Formats: sequence, structure tokens, C-alpha cells
Amino acid sequence: MSRTTITQMADRVSGLMAERLKIKGPLEVQVTRARRRLPREVFAAAEALAEAVKLSANPKFMARIDDEAVAISYDILVRHLNGVGRSARRKGMLLDVAARIAFALLVVGGLWLAAIYWRGNL
Repeated sequence: MSRTTITQMADRVSGLMAERLKIKGPLEVQVTRARRRLPREVFAAAEALAEAVKLSANPKFMARIDDEAVAISYDILVRHLNGVGRSARRKGMLLDVAARIAFALLVVGGLWLAAIYWRGNL
């Protein structure tokens, strides 16, 4: 894999992070700022890509770069960052809250009916 390919991958991921996560700056800075916003696997992939960009700057270190690992990291990052959207996150959070409330009401209603039945009032 050439230096330009790795740089293009890094630029694409950096653009997605700026667009989706609202984090500005070069890829290394974005990765450190996005630590808590990304799942572990995605964060590890971002660190691996940032390290590959750093190593690709020096021709002697190009041999240390694992092309397959960089490609896998890029795929993980692009797949995750394309799926992240404000409206989708908000919708998921609202559905999660609604599901928790519905489950709690169902459990409380069931316990209420069980108490009435055991007391003999039903």
C-alpha cells in the first residue's frame, strides 16, 4: 500500500469524523478527542490508522505498516462513521426510553393484578 493510499484513507476518515462527530483538526487530534465517543474496537482501528499515517511519512518505516490491518481498520471506521447520525441517535435514544417505560408499566401492571388476585378481590 502506498503513502498516497494511506493518506487518502486518513483524509476520508478525518472528514467523516469532522462531519459526524463534529471534531476538527488532523486525524491524530480527532482520534484523541473522540476516545469516549467511539466504541473500543472502532477507537483501536482509529489509533491504528493514525499510527499508519505517522509511519508512512518516513519511507524507511513503510515496511512496518501492515497493509491488511490498515484496510480492515479503514473499513471498520467508515462502516461505523457512516452509521452515526444525529437523527438516528436521537431516534434510537427515544425508542430506548419508550421501551423502558413500557416495560416498567407492564411489570407494575402485572404485579398490581397479581396483588389483587392474591387478596381475593378479583
